[in-house]
Amino acid sequence: MMPAPSFSWLSYLNVATYAVLGLWHPQKLFTKLLYTGIELGILLLPLLAESWVPFSPPLGVVAVIRGCRMFAFPGRLMVALAVLTTHLVPLVTSSAQRFVKPFDQRFLPGAPDFFVVSLKLNGAIAFTMAILFALLLINALLSERQSWEQLMLANEQLRQYALRIEDQAALQERNRIAREIHDSLGHALTAQSIQLENALMYLDTRPAQSQTYLINAKELGSQALREVRQSVAKLRSNPLQGKPLEESIVALMQDFYTMSGIQPEYTITLHEKPSQEIGSAFYRILQEALTNIQKHSEATEVSIDLFTSSDLIHLQICDNGLGFDPAQNTTGFGLQSMQERATALGGQFRLDSHPGAGCQILVSVPLMRSRA
Repeated sequence: MMPAPSFSWLSYLNVATYAVLGLWHPQKLFTKLLYTGIELGILLLPLLAESWVPFSPPLGVVAVIRGCRMFAFPGRLMVALAVLTTHLVPLVTSSAQRFVKPFDQRFLPGAPDFFVVSLKLNGAIAFTMAILFALLLINALLSERQSWEQLMLANEQLRQYALRIEDQAALQERNRIAREIHDSLGHALTAQSIQLENALMYLDTRPAQSQTYLINAKELGSQALREVRQSVAKLRSNPLQGKPLEESIVALMQDFYTMSGIQPEYTITLHEKPSQEIGSAFYRILQEALTNIQKHSEATEVSIDLFTSSDLIHLQICDNGLGFDPAQNTTGFGLQSMQERATALGGQFRLDSHPGAGCQILVSVPLMRSRA
């Protein structure tokens, strides 16, 4: 009888070597190829030592999993084929029969040859299916992970873009407020200072004239205070402050009447409540339009209509002021801001104005944005 095959020491050596290799994570192509070559050499070692190692199939699966982590799909397929080859070689080479045959005699004594061949064939098929399953599973998991990483990267890029747009919008808003303070508040305070100096100059010699200067200075101070309140209102991050859009617009109309003396006519017909995003944008657009009317139009009549129709929400603002030529309006940052707010919501902004014919603004935004 032939001696029984020995495999204990080689089995443990192979498992220990694979465990140590698991601590190494090659990065370059050469080291990856060397790493894979060492793994395949360990799988071929029993053939060279004329021994049989029961851990070879599991180690082969481990080699395929590690190959999937290191290589792209063509490289993964090559590693899987190489592992299959190292496993099937002992079954088809004549030199391997020196240690395969004793194994058959020890564990399958008296078994017919066809039974042994069938058992080996079934084992080879099972191992091939396990390798293919591991290859497809790891490839699917890695593809999903790559898709998730790409999605996270895209989300991070979108977040960075949103922050840049927000910073740019905030910078533009601050610059506009700074210009308004310089042009309106600065002018009012300068004029008030002149009026006070004149009042002091004529306080003893011409009291009546001095009183007139003081009255003018008081009016300029009130005007400056209104400008400050208006600028502060525009700097609010949430202009609605939790109130419904209808209520906020009514309050805005009252403020406009207090500052300009013009009582606007308005109608609000909303069949659906707009979202906070749309409500804030419409409030800002109306606020900017009323500011322009107060400062530049010399209008005596203003009308505002806020209504919904099918899948759109509309805001229409009209006045009977001086009007202007939009093509020649090169400093209209407020108009640009209104248009940008409407466009950001996927809507449209239209302005119709002619010198001496007043101005009409129409903003239309998809209503489905308000349902989100």
